[in-house]
Amino acid sequence: MADNTAAARHSTFSESVGLLATRRFGTFVIASLLSNMGTWAQQVAEPWLLLSIGASSFLLGLDSFASNAPVFLLTLLGGVMADRGDRRRIITLFQSIQMLCPVALVVLLISGGVLPWMIIALSLVVGVTDALSMPSFQSIVPSIVLREQIPAALALSSTQFNLSRILGPALAGVVMASVGAIGCFVLNAASFIPFIGVAIWILPRRGKRVVARDRFDRHHLFAGARAIARDASLRGALLTVLITSIFCGPLITFAPILVKHAMHRDVADFSLAVTAFGLGGLVGAMVLLGIDPRRDRRLLGSVAALGYAAVMVLTALNPWFWGLPVLLVFAGLAMTISNTSANTHIQSTSPVALRGQTVSLYMLAMRGGIALGSLLTGSAISVLGLRHALFVDGTLALFLQFVVGWRWVRVRLAVAKPSVN
Repeated sequence: MADNTAAARHSTFSESVGLLATRRFGTFVIASLLSNMGTWAQQVAEPWLLLSIGASSFLLGLDSFASNAPVFLLTLLGGVMADRGDRRRIITLFQSIQMLCPVALVVLLISGGVLPWMIIALSLVVGVTDALSMPSFQSIVPSIVLREQIPAALALSSTQFNLSRILGPALAGVVMASVGAIGCFVLNAASFIPFIGVAIWILPRRGKRVVARDRFDRHHLFAGARAIARDASLRGALLTVLITSIFCGPLITFAPILVKHAMHRDVADFSLAVTAFGLGGLVGAMVLLGIDPRRDRRLLGSVAALGYAAVMVLTALNPWFWGLPVLLVFAGLAMTISNTSANTHIQSTSPVALRGQTVSLYMLAMRGGIALGSLLTGSAISVLGLRHALFVDGTLALFLQFVVGWRWVRVRLAVAKPSVN
């Protein structure tokens, strides 16, 4: 029996990885990896630059808020655009605008006139373009693979994202030690080019419309969201992601302060910490690749979310730097399994006609939660201190994930339980 189970897992893993050999999906993964490496290189350089020019913990949280908060206002619009518009043009336009932001930072650094508010303003531009284009971007994978391949494709996409979390920060550590933060911004700007080219290539000029091209109705902006929110199963997945983002997302947002001020280490150690988080995420994605795509992911996602909350508490209590990378490995592992399981459940069960809006709600829960959590935790740090604020976040996450996870799993059990006549 054990041999049969191992063989089944190996077969599932091989079939999943085989998707990389397909021309469209394989090319998309490579382009996404390069783009995400540039993004993570900047994610290391930007907060460190802010701290270096005198930014406070509140401004660090405000920078994260600026890059994530636009999802509150714009992501549902982005979802409708993804369902009704030309995704090829949407991605090309907004990714091109986003590419100009690191270019602007390079110019500011060369001129010597960079100030915290300028960095935050550019983060806001990135946030707006992300909010409008990410539903179209997230809808690419389900549109280029078969429906039964969606779980494996999303796990592979998560794998490349977490691999970029290893390679990007590691590269950033080398670049910042040699040429400084400006090198990371140059890398990020260049990384947009292959992704934009691949998006133009793999997406049709006129995407297939799943809704009629009638006059835009502002009520349609929320009609899909209301339909999705009424589904208890989808609602449970979205709440799990939202709680994780609000209360556990600040762990990475404020890691620079933890490393630089609380532990008195340098940027190389911060790069190592972020790399450790990516390593854990990569392991989590590889675990998901070995799971049968037909298996329900709700229990797995809830348990992983609880694990992430527990790591938050332990990180707040940990006084040693070398304990931090170890904890961040487990944090990355738990976050990837939890969020990817929720995303897989959402995209596999949502109506095709509402896929863009479903993805926009997922992005709202994830990115909007990070924005809110960064702002609240940044304010709490100035009152409670960093470790106490992280401890409160982790404790609240444990309680809320237990409540939401219990209800989410009960929905599955209620559906699976045979009716008694």
